[in-house]
Amino acid sequence: MAHAVRALWPLGRALAWRLGDRPALGLHAQSRAGFTGAAGGSGPAATARKGGPRLLGAAALALGGALGLYHTARWHLRTQDLRAERSATQLSLSSHLQLTLYQYKTCPFCSKVRAFLDFHALPYQVVEVNPVRRAEIKFSSYRKVPIVMAQEGESLQQLNDSSVIISALKTYLVSGQPLADIITYYPPMKAVNDQGKEVTEFCNKYWLMLDEKEAQRMYGGKEARTEEMKWRQWADDWLVHLISPNVYRTPAEALASFDYIVKEGNFGTVEGAMAKYMGAAAMYFISKRLKRRHHLRDDVREDLYEAANKWVAAVGKDRPFMGGQKPNLADLAVYGVLRVMEGLEAFDDLMRHTHIQPWYLRVEKAIAEAPQ
Repeated sequence: MAHAVRALWPLGRALAWRLGDRPALGLHAQSRAGFTGAAGGSGPAATARKGGPRLLGAAALALGGALGLYHTARWHLRTQDLRAERSATQLSLSSHLQLTLYQYKTCPFCSKVRAFLDFHALPYQVVEVNPVRRAEIKFSSYRKVPIVMAQEGESLQQLNDSSVIISALKTYLVSGQPLADIITYYPPMKAVNDQGKEVTEFCNKYWLMLDEKEAQRMYGGKEARTEEMKWRQWADDWLVHLISPNVYRTPAEALASFDYIVKEGNFGTVEGAMAKYMGAAAMYFISKRLKRRHHLRDDVREDLYEAANKWVAAVGKDRPFMGGQKPNLADLAVYGVLRVMEGLEAFDDLMRHTHIQPWYLRVEKAIAEAPQ
């Protein structure tokens, strides 16, 4: 309480002057009228008449200040209580969920989901999927990762697509709606991509299903909500496509990348050896094709550097994160995508040749400090 009072003293002092001004000015005007109407005006009685209103004015000023400070401190503490209640509510909601994440550890889309879950302190189990056999997800007709299985009471829900998983779970934490209802807002639909292949897309996947008050509480305004959606989509549609061409840029980098993938992934001994050498060779040539498909420069590092600096410029110098004082869903998405390059030459180059490192380290720290 003492800390809150000290922090709010300048505001309380301003309120004191506003509340004290009018009584003090009124009493001072009366004292001048009494003084000019009195005979002799310099004796003890005149001094008493003059001093009395001043004492009353000072008392009114002090009383106004105390009331202003009391109500300001009370408002501040009530705001803290409401924030604590919302945190407790979010913790209570998260405790009702049992989450299992099916993933490839080195997949940028899976890394996005882990960044979200870790930042929001949502406990989850990880099942590392064998990328060759994929037996771990044989229960699912949706054959990509990440997949999250969410147990809420007696209800078991399957969430597909990284952005849908994040939007659905964030909606759940903010609104408290049943997860079974929330996932109906993100219906899958079949589409044919540029290569003539049928793919599954999800409607509304960057949109949180909140009412007006919830959205106002979370974002403060439409601009912040639109900005978050725009950059989440940018991470999926552009940034993620820069990863493979950069980590497989040269034969040496491709081999180092697959060495990392095999160590972190769920491979058998023979599968691992084949993946390391055959996969590295294959991905080196595939990365060249990806470079042409996405119209990247001959030196793909330049596209990576440009993307990183574009993101830093969008965050700006006046806020630590795009979300303001804490990371929002766009911050977590961009961080999750870039994190899969840690330990590789592309990541070291990115940190050296762009301005992204301070922001990256802030997000890393925010996730590490999330309450467990």
